[in-house]
Amino acid sequence: MRHNRDRRELSRTHEHRRALLRNLTTALFEHERIETTVAKAKETRRQAERMITFAKKGDLGSRRVVAGYLMKGDIVKKLFDTIAPWYVDRHGGYTRIIKLRRRLGDGGEISILELVKSKELMEEDRKKRLEKREAKIKAKDEKRKRQEEKAAAEEGVEAEEARAGKKAGAGEASEVKREKKGK
Repeated sequence: MRHNRDRRELSRTHEHRRALLRNLTTALFEHERIETTVAKAKETRRQAERMITFAKKGDLGSRRVVAGYLMKGDIVKKLFDTIAPWYVDRHGGYTRIIKLRRRLGDGGEISILELVKSKELMEEDRKKRLEKREAKIKAKDEKRKRQEEKAAAEEGVEAEEARAGKKAGAGEASEVKREKKGK
């Protein structure tokens, strides 16, 4: 019988499994989306949703429980100040698991575990990502233009030096010819 055996062991000892889930939960709140195996995602989802529920309460006891579980203090602050307000009107279902593919090495099923956001928040994030991408592209273009201008300037200097060298070389050649004629 499987009394009180509702969790996955993930082929790890208790301490290792707890550390793994704490790290994954912290990473989920930090990046708002992580890629992992389906089994780990399902276990991490349980812990993440508990932490969000504590954060929605917002009292000191809840903050201490969450701070004792998560690995970084700044992530605790982000959870209480940023993430928890997203779910004020929502009762559970704060995360989503999207199955992607099978891993090549061992055939493990890979998925994305992400925080669910409202359409407005998702649109804001999309706009921010687009602005960031456009800024990167613009910076690359400016850098490329500067490099091209620098290369063109260097080629111009080299061409002038070459022309000056030819003129000087022509003068030397005429002197050599005069010397030969003089002999």
